[in-house]
Amino acid sequence: MIKVYICPDCGWMRMVSRRKEVECHRCGVTQMTLTNLTMAKYSDMTEKERNDYSEAWLYIHNRKGSK
Repeated sequence: MIKVYICPDCGWMRMVSRRKEVECHRCGVTQMTLTNLTMAKYSDMTEKERNDYSEAWLYIHNRKGSK
């Protein structure tokens, strides 16, 4: 099963399968957070929708994010 993870520091998202320890290749955080997005939903999202989701997630979780 493919899962979508988000970096709690920079908001970068990544799809992975069969891994529980997922590192961020953008900022180097060693453990990303599992999102509630399905692979199908993530795949159907535009780049803008993905960015909006990331920014909203960071805002909700009181992270500053970076671009």
